[in-house]
Amino acid sequence: MTLGYSMQELMVVAGAREIRDDDVVFVGMRLPLLAFQLAKDTHARHAIGIFENGILRDKPAGDALYTMGDTPNIEGAIWTTSMMDIMAILQSGRVSLGFIGGAEVDRFGNLNTTYIGGREQVQIRLPGSGGGSDIASLSKRFVIIMKHEKRRFLEKVSYRTSPGFGDGGDWREKNGLKGGGPSAVITTKGILRFDSETREMTLNLIHPGVTIEEIIDNTGWDLRYAPKIENTKPPTKAELRMIRKYDPNGFWTRNGMR
Repeated sequence: MTLGYSMQELMVVAGAREIRDDDVVFVGMRLPLLAFQLAKDTHARHAIGIFENGILRDKPAGDALYTMGDTPNIEGAIWTTSMMDIMAILQSGRVSLGFIGGAEVDRFGNLNTTYIGGREQVQIRLPGSGGGSDIASLSKRFVIIMKHEKRRFLEKVSYRTSPGFGDGGDWREKNGLKGGGPSAVITTKGILRFDSETREMTLNLIHPGVTIEEIIDNTGWDLRYAPKIENTKPPTKAELRMIRKYDPNGFWTRNGMR
């Protein structure tokens, strides 16, 4: 099935749609770099983007970004400061939306970026939290973006680096976490959200060309569904044109999932 766009381009659009006009966004790396650019060019012109390396900006960068520290992200920024100042904004509760990813995620939205196999039986040592745990704990909501594979989507992560809804229910409130938890999981196969009471991940949208069976086969627990599951709305021509303006060589969107 030829869609006319890559799955990563669809994920960028889905990420951009999560950004509201009044958001202060902790942007992160990879696809969220493009999602913020796209949202600023379309429906979220008043959103503010902050970057962990010490950058705060209120308009899209003028050129392609491969890291948050690239020159186009610094040029035109309204504040270039320290990581400490940026993390202080997060700690003060001013960040309304954060983007993060992980090697593993579980049914309550907890993320692992530290150990594959757990701390006692380490198979692979990963980079660790970075700012991920801070974003997950302190932003008012956060969006997870990652590849949808059974080895990544587990009933329980082998190490909890960044908290989602913990063990479900009111776990966050009981543990004193100020942030509201994950609001969406955008994957290479669909978009999942969380039940308002149990806080369990629920399939909400399926990307065009993907089947429910594919999603079930690539999820490590008995996945719940929303009452009505529809297809993710495809990117418009204008959205694709903007994405390709900011990623002209397809580094993020047409060379596989990074």
